[in-house]
Amino acid sequence: MIAPLTWQKSSFSGGGTGDSCVELAAPTTSPLSIHLRESDLPTTILTTNHTTLHALLTTLKNGDDLPG
Repeated sequence: MIAPLTWQKSSFSGGGTGDSCVELAAPTTSPLSIHLRESDLPTTILTTNHTTLHALLTTLKNGDDLPG
């Protein structure tokens, strides 16, 4: 049996009960992966790893252009 994911809202979501935020989940069975989803589209889930997510967040925080 696969354990359900525990989703956490972004601290930038504004709190409350709004459905417009990014959520993250890290499964306990595979600590090397991280799942991301938009709360208003919960069936679309992106899976990445900590290194790639860190690089994306650093790029966004620095205001750099994304490659490609």
